Amino acid sequence: MHIPAKKTQIKLFVNGEEKQVAVIPNKILLMVLREDLHLTGSKPGCLNGDCGACTVLVDNEPMKSCLMLAVEAIDKEVVTVEGLFEAPIQKAFIEQFAFQCGYCTPGFIINAHALTKIPNADKEMIREWLSSNICRCTSYEEIEHAVLEAMGKLNK
Repeated sequence: MHIPAKKTQIKLFVNGEEKQVAVIPNKILLMVLREDLHLTGSKPGCLNGDCGACTVLVDNEPMKSCLMLAVEAIDKEVVTVEGLFEAPIQKAFIEQFAFQCGYCTPGFIINAHALTKIPNADKEMIREWLSSNICRCTSYEEIEHAVLEAMGKLNK
C-alpha cells in the first residue's frame, strides 16, 4: 500500500521575492521552480548533476537544482535565469553567438554570471567552471568568449 507523502508549506526567496509553496519533503528544487513557481528557465537534463542545465544561484553560488531538495533552500536566496534582469553575461552570450539550440544556455548563463563576479578569474578558471556544464550543439569557445566579454577581458 502506497501512502502519499504529506506536503509541507515552505517559504522560499526566489528572484528577490518571497514565495510560499507546499511541497513534499523529497521534491527537488528544480521541480519546485518549474512546476510550482512556473519558472521554466532551469532545464531538466540528466537529473543527476552532470549536465548543468538546471543550474541556479543559491546564496550567490552556482548550484545544480536537481541535486538540491527544495526544503534545503529555505532561508536562502535563489536566483534563476529569469531573475538576472539583463545581466551583462546575457548580452555577451548574444554578441558572441554562445548558444545554438538554447537548452543548456540558462545553466551556462547562471554559472558564467557567478564566474564574472570573481575579478581574478583567468582563462584556466573559466574553462574549469564551464566544464561543469554540458553543451552538445556548439563549441565552448564562444561561451568562453562571452564570459571574457562580460568581464571586460576579451581581446577583440
